[in-house]
Amino acid sequence: MESLRHRFLDEERKAALQNFENLGFPTKKDEEYKYTNLKEITEKNYNFFPKESHNITKEQLDQLHLGEENFDWIVFVNGKLHKELSKVSIENVEFLSFNYALNDEKHKEVFDTYFNTIASKDTAFSNLNLAYCKYGFFLKVPKNVVIEKPIHIFYISQNQEENTFYNTRNLLIVEEGAKVEVIESHHNFDSTYVLTNSVTEIFTYPNAKADWHKLQNDNNTSYLIDNTFARQEKDSLTTVNTFSFGGKLVRNNLDFIHNGSNINSFMNGITIIGKDQLVDHHTAVHHNFPNCESYQNYKGIFDGNAHGVFNGKVFVDKIAQKTNAYQQNNNVLLSEGATIDTKPQLEIFADDVKCSHGCTVGQLNEDALFYLRARGISKKEAQALLLYAFANDAMQNIDIEPLKEKISKLLAEKLQVDLEF
Repeated sequence: MESLRHRFLDEERKAALQNFENLGFPTKKDEEYKYTNLKEITEKNYNFFPKESHNITKEQLDQLHLGEENFDWIVFVNGKLHKELSKVSIENVEFLSFNYALNDEKHKEVFDTYFNTIASKDTAFSNLNLAYCKYGFFLKVPKNVVIEKPIHIFYISQNQEENTFYNTRNLLIVEEGAKVEVIESHHNFDSTYVLTNSVTEIFTYPNAKADWHKLQNDNNTSYLIDNTFARQEKDSLTTVNTFSFGGKLVRNNLDFIHNGSNINSFMNGITIIGKDQLVDHHTAVHHNFPNCESYQNYKGIFDGNAHGVFNGKVFVDKIAQKTNAYQQNNNVLLSEGATIDTKPQLEIFADDVKCSHGCTVGQLNEDALFYLRARGISKKEAQALLLYAFANDAMQNIDIEPLKEKISKLLAEKLQVDLEF
């Protein structure tokens, strides 16, 4: 017999699909997408129901790992959770695939309380995700439980004969005093196009710590629309790090909501792209209570005909006194064809705050380049070293050493510089 929850969710899905049809895909006429043309992805045909069969090998999976033998990892292939490819040792938590949790009456109260409560109701991609989501990751960390091992979530697409559309959904609940670190990565093994429309909801309770690291290094037939919403209660700390190195078009929508005092929010990003790639970061922090801090530091390096976008918003409510909000976006253009549109924004309605924002766009420092070359370093190596140093400070708050090393190696590969680890 169909549950009341199921019927209610079906109604939500129908309403979301109707909302999407009313909104339509964003175009450059929409203010939030004025610098990002989605026609390349929206004019293609996609299969919404991927073929489940695959022939992923252990060697292929090993190449995706960060050398994280001491991690836990969860592998989704073509939307389905594969326990035989995963390693889960965590205890004292509620962990399930999203689809199973969604259909399990035991988790009805959790989903009624959290599911789709902070995700945007008025954007096309969030509505489309709600209408079709059934793949993804659900984790609830109980009070005072500290998960020592980072958890790496792999979303893999393989053996698809048609262009494929995934609507993945993640739900993370970190209760009072708990701690967890999550790494998320997407990988397309086919030459057909993959469009992933992901929605993640993160809830961090008092004195809890949640870190979510996004490693975006997919191939050139991959598109990613990532929508992440984080709600924090008092005395909590939440970090979202976004490392964008691959994928044809990547759009990151990041929304932090403060729901208490003494909250700390950290957003860091490194983008290194070339050819005709596009990476667009849109961030927003809602300071709704006093004595909170937010820190945004995004670095971009663009070559070829690559296009970068950064639009960071900070909203400070009139009661949010003693707010400390920092926002910085620095970019280096390596070619005449590369472009960046950057727009940091502050909307402040309180009078006792410390808020700063800034952006820079330019080339490498010629004095520093001359200094290195005068010491026998070739021009190419000197440029790479300066770019590495430029990007490096955006990953200083990564606590996971294998992840920090992986990002350093990817930086070195992208910049073609020899580093010793």
